[in-house]
Amino acid sequence: MNSRIDTSELALCSEISRICVGFNLRKAARAVSQFYDSTFQNSGLRNTQFSMLVAIHTYGPLTINDLANGGVMDQTTVSRNVRVLQRQGYVEMVPGTDKRTRAVSITSKGKSVLKSAIPHWKTAQAHMTKKLGDQGMKVLLEGLKMATKAVR
Repeated sequence: MNSRIDTSELALCSEISRICVGFNLRKAARAVSQFYDSTFQNSGLRNTQFSMLVAIHTYGPLTINDLANGGVMDQTTVSRNVRVLQRQGYVEMVPGTDKRTRAVSITSKGKSVLKSAIPHWKTAQAHMTKKLGDQGMKVLLEGLKMATKAVR
């Protein structure tokens, strides 16, 4: 088996890296996540934790399954992140809508850390809006919603 890439394959790979939604979306997601994490550095939260606390505070209490579905994440990842937030005292498990389920609820400590992290989020968001412009932000967010819907 010849493992060398010929010129036509190299051209195709170059094209893929330029037009592939998956490739470019993951690249952008990593860059944006790293930027938001650096902005959140002094808040005590990572961007993923901030997002999860926002969801729990806004829509909670939520089951692990609800959090996973809403965030388009697998349940194992959500469970692991919830355990970290639980150890920090930011969330707690409470009885769900029936006796068989448990849900994640934000604690007063979680609300406090969320409130203190919002200025960090505002800084990151303002930076993105400044760089992309209002119309660019609108187009980006709509495009992300459309991409999510396209594969669900």
